[in-house]
Amino acid sequence: MNERQRLKEMLLDKSYQNRKVILSSGLESDFYIDGKQTTLSAEGAYLCGKLLFDLISNNAEPIDAVGGMTLGADPLVTAVSMVSYLEEKPIPAFIVRKEPKKHGTENYIEGKDNLAVGSVVALVEDVVTTGGTLLNVIDRVESQGLKVGMIATVVDRQEGGAEALAARGYPLETIFTREELLE
Repeated sequence: MNERQRLKEMLLDKSYQNRKVILSSGLESDFYIDGKQTTLSAEGAYLCGKLLFDLISNNAEPIDAVGGMTLGADPLVTAVSMVSYLEEKPIPAFIVRKEPKKHGTENYIEGKDNLAVGSVVALVEDVVTTGGTLLNVIDRVESQGLKVGMIATVVDRQEGGAEALAARGYPLETIFTREELLE
């Protein structure tokens, strides 16, 4: 079984829930994907890291670092960075805070010292619905002098996120769309 197929099985077993739920976007849905149940397992972290690293490696523009919004992206950026090291193409990870740190550096971005101004970064997320979180991350990252060269997700719920990102000039790369995951 290939890595993508195995990840699909894990997502359906560990993360997919067929029930009504209110999403962080405020929208109601008849299903939920709790990505962290997969991304925080050892095998799931590796598979997500490997498949996202493969997407990043095939990006037209070379990527200097990988990051995303805490908490959903935390295991993903670590997994991608670790896989990149194992593949002998190391890229550092960074995490974007929801609020700036209240003491010390007062940074929005953790791991910023590993990044040069002008670095081209990939942003990752476990599940994309409307794209609102990623649009906020783009603004914060670009305000720090970084360039967003790619956005990727494990699952695109196909509820407007890809279109919202594309409208701002950022195509969304996916491991799975909702349709692909549920087929």
